[in-house]
Amino acid sequence: MHIFKHFWTITKHRHLVMKYCFKLGIGWQGLVHDLSKYAPIEFFNGAKYYQGSRSPNDKEREIKGYSKAWMHHKGRNKHHYEYWFDVNLKSNQYEAVKIPIKYLKEMFADRIAASKVYKGKEYTDSCPFDYFVTHTAIKRMHPESAKIMLEWLEKLKYNGEKLTFLYIKKNYRNKYIY
Repeated sequence: MHIFKHFWTITKHRHLVMKYCFKLGIGWQGLVHDLSKYAPIEFFNGAKYYQGSRSPNDKEREIKGYSKAWMHHKGRNKHHYEYWFDVNLKSNQYEAVKIPIKYLKEMFADRIAASKVYKGKEYTDSCPFDYFVTHTAIKRMHPESAKIMLEWLEKLKYNGEKLTFLYIKKNYRNKYIY
């Protein structure tokens, strides 16, 4: 068990997200971001499967075939695209729904902070973009939400944090803009 290392990692992550959320005009979301990670089901599983270079949920998933901590987390945190699935009454299937802009902003902040925490000195502004396009989020999110996230991450990759945060704050208010 790596209780102190895990505590340090999630707290460092939260503080980075908080900083970015204030830059994006969603300060309250930054203040309450990922508080569920301190709940026993998430915290102790995180400490047990801690590795330091990637999410402990991945390790738990490898060992058990699922992650209890992740299932708890995604159902309580609206900045995860997995939260935004509901039954389509026409198809009677679970489908992705549009994510409100304020949660896309938090997702963007979360993606940067996670990349910085796990990549450390190897972080570049292309890391969040590279992760997004190589993992399942882009394929499973609502297409319009994925398009916006891709736009923001691409701007980050080519223009850096300062210009990208200014662009998002100026052009995207905290409503649905689709």
